[in-house]
Amino acid sequence: MSNFWDLIQLLLSTFVLIVYLLILFQIIGDLFRDSELGGGYKVLWIIGLIILPGLTAIVYIIARGRGMAERQRASLARAKSDTDAYIRNVAGKSPAEQIADAKALLDAGTINQQEFERLKAKALS
Repeated sequence: MSNFWDLIQLLLSTFVLIVYLLILFQIIGDLFRDSELGGGYKVLWIIGLIILPGLTAIVYIIARGRGMAERQRASLARAKSDTDAYIRNVAGKSPAEQIADAKALLDAGTINQQEFERLKAKALS
């Protein structure tokens, strides 16, 4: 019976350690993400996380939790907009946009009707 409870204790302590590490890395990431907090305060928070890790983590979450969530949300929104811009850039123009651009070139006299038809066929293919 002792081995069973040792296993339960090991699983529980591993779970607590993993949860603590996730919280610790989230706090450290938030510290480096925050551009408004001065470097001295960041050092004090990190020293606090080393000396009294549990208490400092709880105080940080209570004191700066709302800002932490806002910075995380802003970071995710920035990453999404960067990804969307990259996808739009790589995807190129739609066939309708390509034909409209070719029509504008035709109207401006830059290309002739035969070149317009070739560009239109290429866009539709």
